[in-house]
Amino acid sequence: METLSRPQLRKQLRAKRQALPSLQQQRAATALDKTLVRSGLLNRYQHIAFYQANDGEIDPTILLQRAHRWGRRCYMPVLAPNNSLWFVRYRPGDKLKKNRFGIPEPANRKARRKPWTLGLVLLPLVGFDRQGGRLGMGGGFYDRCFNCVKRHPKMTQPQLVGLAHRCQEVEYLKLESWDIPLSQVATDGELIPISDNEGGT
Repeated sequence: METLSRPQLRKQLRAKRQALPSLQQQRAATALDKTLVRSGLLNRYQHIAFYQANDGEIDPTILLQRAHRWGRRCYMPVLAPNNSLWFVRYRPGDKLKKNRFGIPEPANRKARRKPWTLGLVLLPLVGFDRQGGRLGMGGGFYDRCFNCVKRHPKMTQPQLVGLAHRCQEVEYLKLESWDIPLSQVATDGELIPISDNEGGT
């Protein structure tokens, strides 16, 4: 059971991933790429959202580059004026600029795609459990952006797949009313299916 408060747990798990040595981060990124390639997810979806790794997050750059080579349309999140997210078309090498949190975003925001029309969304985690629970950074951006998943539980897309280091797993995350469950979790060790979507984001 989760005994720490969410802020306490967030602080603890962020410290864990920030402490990972750069070589371990590189190996984790390579292992994550292999995990998702074996899963076949890149073959199923044409429109895929990624993110720029920050704060010790597991890095999906290798996977993004692969998806681009395979002809998939790749997108990056951009902070929207309503404290939600836009998803902007991104190609490796496109110009980036930092947002108010210091996270790089595509500088050109014209080629946007509506969140619910994405096939696959790879999103960063601070913590996760095996019931689909996700602990994020606390801003609620993904929750607001993908509340359509909560309103329409029979939607088959977008698939929300959380990415994390193995050390970020916890036994249980309490579900809040606004939390949006994950479809799957991918780590540097395995792809974890979520059967009941009874988790949080």
